[in-house]
Amino acid sequence: MAKSEKRKALYEKLRNHYRLSIFNEQTYEEVLGMRLSRLKVFTVVGITSMLLIVLVTLLIAFTGLREYIPGYPSGEERRMIVRNAQLVDSLMLEIQRRDRFFNDIKSIVNGDIPQGASPDDVIKEEDDIEPKKQKIHFNKSAEDSLFRLQVEEQEKFNLSDQGSSGARFKLEQTSFFPPLKGVIVNRFGGSRGHYGVDIVAGPAARVSSVLDGTVFFAGWTVETGYVIGIQHANNLVSFYKHNSLLLKRVGDRVKAGEAIANVGNSGEFTTGPHLHFELWYNGIPLNPEEYIDFN
Repeated sequence: MAKSEKRKALYEKLRNHYRLSIFNEQTYEEVLGMRLSRLKVFTVVGITSMLLIVLVTLLIAFTGLREYIPGYPSGEERRMIVRNAQLVDSLMLEIQRRDRFFNDIKSIVNGDIPQGASPDDVIKEEDDIEPKKQKIHFNKSAEDSLFRLQVEEQEKFNLSDQGSSGARFKLEQTSFFPPLKGVIVNRFGGSRGHYGVDIVAGPAARVSSVLDGTVFFAGWTVETGYVIGIQHANNLVSFYKHNSLLLKRVGDRVKAGEAIANVGNSGEFTTGPHLHFELWYNGIPLNPEEYIDFN
């Protein structure tokens, strides 16, 4: 009973009305008068405080003021975080490709079928069985004998070098197809780690293979973007870097002058759309300008 009376008395105090008057000090005239209660004062102060808190929160969340809060990352730091996340994702993809490549090599060495290979790619044991050899007899005709005599007479007067096919390969005598027609902005310099030439051309210009060969690498790297590598005859290898689009895949056979990619601006080590071209012979980088005309 006593508690209820105390609560009732407290409630009555909160509801009691008071008059706030402001008088002129000289004339004692009332300038302003307000009727107030403790309950109204608490209500107005609470609502005003909540509105101020909401406004401050919105200002911090949707304006640049949040960067001045200690511990909150700046715009540059946020861009670095996003960039690092992209690099980590790219590295994870490269690691997955490398692991898949190593697993396929291991499967092939162990005689197993690589993952992802279709049954049509596997040679069945029945296909390896050699057919039974049969003796074939040819009957010589008079026309065949006359043709043989005619060919032998022509070979007597053939003065061409019969051993040319086994001659030593000469790089200077090789005719290279230019990978891209354009302006060279960065020349070959093996001493400073630049093992090729940088060629500037129009956007999405066609990149061509310099010789016949087989694509042994076609993928993306962090530093050089989309890269394609081609193995040519006589231990010649060519690389085409910073492309925007690759037109060939690993294992494809290409001809000299055939389109293999488009000029781009991919990778970290690039300052604009261009092609970085490298030419290697027996594991040694060559200066492409000594063998190819890029103009």
